[in-house]
Amino acid sequence: MHSRIPKVLHPIAGRSLLGHALVAARNLVPDELVVVVRHQRDQVVAHLAEIDSKALIADQDEVPGTGRAVACGLAALPAGLSGTVVVTYADVPLLTGETLTELVRAHQAGPAAVTVLTAEVPDPTGYGRVLRDDAGTVIGIVEHRDADPVQLGIREINSGIYAFDAVVLAAALARLDAGNDQGELYLTDVLALAHHDGAAIQAVRTDDLWQVEGVNDRLQLAALGAELNRRLLADWMRSGVTVIDPASTWVDVDVQLAADVTLLPGTQLQAGTTVAAGAIVGPDTTLSGCQIGPEARVVRSHGSGARVEAGATVGPFSYLRAGTVLGPDGKIGAFVETKNAVIGAGSKVPHLTYAGDATIGVGTNIGAATIFANYDGEHKHHTTIGDHVRIGSDTILVAPLTIGDGAYTAAGSAVTDDVPAGALAVARGRQHNSRGWVEKSRPGTASAQAAAQAREDQIREDQIRRDQAGEAYD
Repeated sequence: MHSRIPKVLHPIAGRSLLGHALVAARNLVPDELVVVVRHQRDQVVAHLAEIDSKALIADQDEVPGTGRAVACGLAALPAGLSGTVVVTYADVPLLTGETLTELVRAHQAGPAAVTVLTAEVPDPTGYGRVLRDDAGTVIGIVEHRDADPVQLGIREINSGIYAFDAVVLAAALARLDAGNDQGELYLTDVLALAHHDGAAIQAVRTDDLWQVEGVNDRLQLAALGAELNRRLLADWMRSGVTVIDPASTWVDVDVQLAADVTLLPGTQLQAGTTVAAGAIVGPDTTLSGCQIGPEARVVRSHGSGARVEAGATVGPFSYLRAGTVLGPDGKIGAFVETKNAVIGAGSKVPHLTYAGDATIGVGTNIGAATIFANYDGEHKHHTTIGDHVRIGSDTILVAPLTIGDGAYTAAGSAVTDDVPAGALAVARGRQHNSRGWVEKSRPGTASAQAAAQAREDQIREDQIRRDQAGEAYD
């Protein structure tokens, strides 16, 4: 992967590759789940503690190979284990719990010592080949590097995903040797040993090749991510969601969408986001951990940890940061940034405003270019605005501050003191015009020339008016 991040921690659809594997495995409701780690194990273990703290951890030692990895995994479990052991991998993110369940059911219905998940692929290069006898019975697996020319022609490949009888597996692992091209302990050799011992081996073939496709580089990561997104969108569209342009729309696995939601082009819905019935999101919108209410509209905006309630509108070009709550039928307009701001029903923050650490009541209007000055350089402070307040354009609200119900602020005010209910706050100096300042202080500039010309034009106009007034008087 050429990355500081372990391969299995790279994400697609809002979940790490390891996370996808764990979700599929947990679908089996196993008695125990063991994750075998080695490369960059500390990062993997820390991530595992976040996403599945009940999983057991087994460290693989210096002995290489998948057979050794499984042996280390078994060592983390109680001795004398019996029943079914499923082996899967952390780099096959499209493998589903349903497919694993089918594998286990087939294995236990057999009954078989080993059941392997296989697939027939157009180009089996690099994969282990499934070996069958003349009767079609699985007798073993040969790795690509160890296969002879006849075996290389086989197109049925080993996915590496198995269901084993625990007793057979433990006994076979103890007999593995590294007499192969890579000098590793192959898990695949367990099948040949089981066959030699007269145990039954069977295969479950999947026609969904994507489920057994692994990730070995970023090209494959992108390809599997795109396929997973295609499947997620297809499922949502079948459930009543309109996706105008699936090619430019991305939805994480845990996003929840109601029927009659519309997603416009360029929309990205990331982990933890829910969108209620009738809402429209996009175009060009990214939401992470947001809740969008019924019939709401979010246009060309970015949101993280925000809630937009029923009938409210957002955007275009707004930034909703964590803690933002926009009440029913409220409005956050163009070029507005909010953070820890609770905005009441029907209230509007229409444009060019920063609202941070604020509570805004019902039916209030925040004029254009208003700034909630919440930070004094050391601490954040809160502003509380009541119901049906009118904040004039270009107002600075210096927190901590309370503005009572029905109050007004004059445009251009810097409000530093509380405003009582129903009052008009005017916090600005009286205007004074210093005549001729530009020509005196900026001589020779275009501004000075324009001012001089305007002064001369005004003199001429005044003279004409005087002349006309005199003629009329006569």
